[in-house]
Amino acid sequence: MSKKKILITGAAGFLGSHLCDRFINEGFEVHAMDNLITGDLKNIEHLFKLREFIFYEHDVSNFVHVPGHLDYILHFASPASPIDYLKIPIQTLKVGSLGTHNLLGLAKEKKARILVASTSEVYGDPHVHPQTEDYWGNVNPVGPRGVYDEAKRFQEAMTMAYHTYHKVETRIVRIFNTYGPRMRLNDGRVLPAFIGQALRGEDLTIFGDGSQTRSFCYVDDLVEGIYRLLMSDYAGPVNVGNPDEITIKEFAEEIIKLTGTKQKVIYKPLPVDDPTQRQPDIALAKKLLGWEPKVSRAEGLKITYEYFKSLPKESLYKKEHNKFERYIKK
Repeated sequence: MSKKKILITGAAGFLGSHLCDRFINEGFEVHAMDNLITGDLKNIEHLFKLREFIFYEHDVSNFVHVPGHLDYILHFASPASPIDYLKIPIQTLKVGSLGTHNLLGLAKEKKARILVASTSEVYGDPHVHPQTEDYWGNVNPVGPRGVYDEAKRFQEAMTMAYHTYHKVETRIVRIFNTYGPRMRLNDGRVLPAFIGQALRGEDLTIFGDGSQTRSFCYVDDLVEGIYRLLMSDYAGPVNVGNPDEITIKEFAEEIIKLTGTKQKVIYKPLPVDDPTQRQPDIALAKKLLGWEPKVSRAEGLKITYEYFKSLPKESLYKKEHNKFERYIKK
């Protein structure tokens, strides 16, 4: 009996690489695709020796071809942190629009089921708390974060159009803040930023007064939710995240305690349109998928901190901007 075959885009990224591991372990033939703007081959190099793992360096904003049949597609190609999408805004919009269109067309051609990675950012700075899937959001389309937020909102609309008009089997996961090994230390997101500052002996920087909230989900829990959603028969958006909400100030204090460092916390102005609250309502995921997170924040942070400590010391000071240079003028 031939193996089930899946295409995973954004495969060399943080989430994509963990999904590659999961589907290899589930016995799939995994076709991985990434243009390596923000991804890193080190995240998947352990899979290169496997016959059932095939990697393509390709930008899905261009025509996508995969030979033979496909059973499933996971579309996770997209810059995901502010340092990325503020540096390459056009590419962020293109991968959410053209890239999504190309992959939905591939799913239609191959008669494959496709799951697209959306985000809690579709809710913007929410007026509803916690956020439920039927909330339409509060997003500024022309603000600095609009290139990411609106790319994801368009992606959801395109996905539902293919589902209703072309009868493509589609799934949409709205991902809330996720963390774990293989995150980029200097990608601008709060958790790696705090740990990086602690490891470098720097003060921890909070933007705003620290009263804004986030909810952090460990990557293994997220991957389990995505797997269950892909295998479900539900086409609408589903929140997958950890509803354990914490303020940024409290989170900084947790990191200081975890790392045993003596730094103080410093405050800087809050960026434009930065959400003041973020907490998923996961009632739908519980009902449909029988899913809820299992890994506590204390346990997940310990694993993540040990991963960052194991990295070469020079990675603490590595700048993330240089890899974007060949894309900026496109």
